[in-house]
Amino acid sequence: MKNIKFLVAGVFFGIVLVKAQVISWFRIQEMFQLTSFHMYGVIGTAVVTGIISIQLINKFKIKTFSGDPIFVEPKKFDKGQIIGGLIFGLGWAITGACPGPLFAQIGSGFTVVAITLLSAIAGTWVYGLLSSRLPH
Repeated sequence: MKNIKFLVAGVFFGIVLVKAQVISWFRIQEMFQLTSFHMYGVIGTAVVTGIISIQLINKFKIKTFSGDPIFVEPKKFDKGQIIGGLIFGLGWAITGACPGPLFAQIGSGFTVVAITLLSAIAGTWVYGLLSSRLPH
C-alpha cells in the first residue's frame, strides 16, 4: 500500500503522454520524417527540465526521501552507445513506439502494441544474455 504513490504517478504520467499526443504513431512518424516540430519540442523540453533538475539537485544538495545523497555517475562514451542508439531508433521508427509510452498505448486501446512490448522484453533478455560479449 505504501507504493500506491508510484502507481498514481505512473497513471498520471500516462495521461499526460496521451494528452500530449506523445504516444501517437502519426506524431512519431512526423518526427522521423522531419515534418513536425511537436516531438522535438516535447523531447527538448524534457532534456532542459532534466538539466535544470540536476543542477538544482547539485546546488542545493537535495537528498532522496530516505536521506541518501543523490549522485549521478559520469558516463564514459563508447561506440556501443552509437550502435545501440541506432538499433533503438530503428525500432522506434518501425513500431512507432518507444519503451516509455508502450503501456499508455496499450491502456489507450492499441492492443497490437503488446507485440512491441513483448519484443522489447525479449530484446532486454537477449541483451542481458549477451552483455558480457558486447562493447561497453
